[in-house]
Amino acid sequence: MSAPSNVTALPVAAADRPLVRIVIVGHVDHGKSTLIGRLLHETGGITPQKLESLREISARRGMPFEWSFLLDSLQAERDQGITIDTSQIRFRTPSRDIILIDAPGHAEFLRNMITGAAQADAALLLIDAAEGVRDQTRRHGYLLHLLGVKQVAVVVNKMDRIGFAEAGFRAIENEITAYLGDLGLRVEVVIPISAREGDGVSQASTRAPWYRGPTVLAALDNFQPARAAQEIALRLPVQAVYKFDDRRIVAGRIETGALALGDEVVFQPSGKTARVRSIEVWPVPAPGEGPTSLAAGQPAAITLDREIFVERGEVLSTPALRPHAARQLRVRVFWLADEPLEIGSVLIARLATSEVRATVSAIHDVIDPGHLSAFEGRRIERNQVGEIELTLSRPIAADPYGVNPRTGRVALEFGGRIAGGGLVISIVKREAAARVERNVTAVASAVAAQERVARYRHHGAVVWLTGLSGSGKSTIAAELERRLFAAGGLPTLLDGDTLRTGLNADLGFSEADRAENNRRLGEIAKFLKGLGHVVLVAAVSPSAAARARVREIVGENFFEVHVSAPLELCEQRDPKGLYAKARAGEIKGFTGIDAPYEAPAAPELLIETDRLDLAGGVARVELLLANAGVLAVPATSADDAVI
Repeated sequence: MSAPSNVTALPVAAADRPLVRIVIVGHVDHGKSTLIGRLLHETGGITPQKLESLREISARRGMPFEWSFLLDSLQAERDQGITIDTSQIRFRTPSRDIILIDAPGHAEFLRNMITGAAQADAALLLIDAAEGVRDQTRRHGYLLHLLGVKQVAVVVNKMDRIGFAEAGFRAIENEITAYLGDLGLRVEVVIPISAREGDGVSQASTRAPWYRGPTVLAALDNFQPARAAQEIALRLPVQAVYKFDDRRIVAGRIETGALALGDEVVFQPSGKTARVRSIEVWPVPAPGEGPTSLAAGQPAAITLDREIFVERGEVLSTPALRPHAARQLRVRVFWLADEPLEIGSVLIARLATSEVRATVSAIHDVIDPGHLSAFEGRRIERNQVGEIELTLSRPIAADPYGVNPRTGRVALEFGGRIAGGGLVISIVKREAAARVERNVTAVASAVAAQERVARYRHHGAVVWLTGLSGSGKSTIAAELERRLFAAGGLPTLLDGDTLRTGLNADLGFSEADRAENNRRLGEIAKFLKGLGHVVLVAAVSPSAAARARVREIVGENFFEVHVSAPLELCEQRDPKGLYAKARAGEIKGFTGIDAPYEAPAAPELLIETDRLDLAGGVARVELLLANAGVLAVPATSADDAVI
């Protein structure tokens, strides 16, 4: 949606200015529109003439001027006092071009909110200082987690209603930080403001001298843009195939990656291959003047060097980095329909340009986002979240969300309307595995799974702790191993560095070798899980694609835990001096210095070791396993000790 008529729209970000999309969410009446109006005014996004015009309109109505009037351009919105639609507003911070997505806060408009938040790189979560954290606040937080938003700043608005009391602010800060942390969301900052009066929006408030953090505008300026689409593997969902004279023109939009003349390509799920013969444009250019390549975000019309039949819904990629041809998907879904989603429900699943009939074949977890309470169930009610398996009537091309966000989101149609949406967590490959014929026969254990549960008082599981070197993965894993063993359990620690001294000693640190290292760890972990072990894997595992592959290998009871700490703290904790050697060029390909780390988009748990002590981090993992039903006797929930 374009910017409303009363807002100055800015051009797309210049090449030297990153563009960041930020969704702003919060309970109805917590002040989103007021904050947006203030931001527009204080960044020059509204002319003085327009501001004066709105003041005059307010006076004629006998109403005090409200900053929210800048956004509430629809008469129905002004009459009801709530924001109904999803608007996109552009403005500039000192170093960023911002698209602020104003998502509705009222429970009736969660469907529109999904449309807004699904585009966001980061989020502002607004809370009324006098009302505190509400059920709707928790639902919004869970929805951000569901949609893979990784960066969150919390804004505690209307601080003037509680006299800018620090105690009231800290209580809200502690509650929302702990809640979002359990969802795997890192809270960048919690900011006390009064949007109506301007405190903390672009200037520090003199009424909150105890607060030393950034203003809202500064927090927006610190958000990082999403990984550039051109840096992700090629994905071109086919929208249509046109027949012109003797040419078959394949048309679509390049969502990620790049495409050039002569490139070898493959179409999934059919697996058909060809090379790009021409890139078609209109009007037809002179010979030798047409484009030779296309990049992410551009429309594409190409012909191929051979006659193959492809159709709408297929996805073009490179042969080396292709999406999966999937018949079964594991999806984390937010359900919006009045009728519950049940095992056996038949839906239409939409992913990129494909549409396919899907049947709910399993429901693994159901979560009430208002209370973050997980339970076993055979149905997902309205406004609940669940992890489900979908069996598709035919294969489609799909990626786990952590590998490619553009082809890892799914929308679900039920009863002729969009009734849910969510993330593809993994591709289930049971049927494919069953078709593989080898001259080997797996030997079953002589000990039944329930016998192991009765002895060790837990089910088998894999806890995959990923994070930068020095973040605290091995420390947490070792302490958790000790605690589970002391309780009579069967824990096993698989440390990535330790296995590189033996089983994986033949592997280096190239991208391919790292992926193979993770695959071997995953296969061992799966085997041990099947024998009833709680397997604690501590490995940097920087590639989101490699971790997604491990999730597929392990299957059920796989828990990805992101152990996070600022880079400078990781360097301080580095007794071997590896970071210093990497900065000096003595080590090549060291993650965090000259090799990227792809943080999990939707981990089961986030542990920030710069904010939690060791006991608090271990307690959160134990609670995760207890709530998931892995531990037969749930662990006692301990208050997280904040450093």
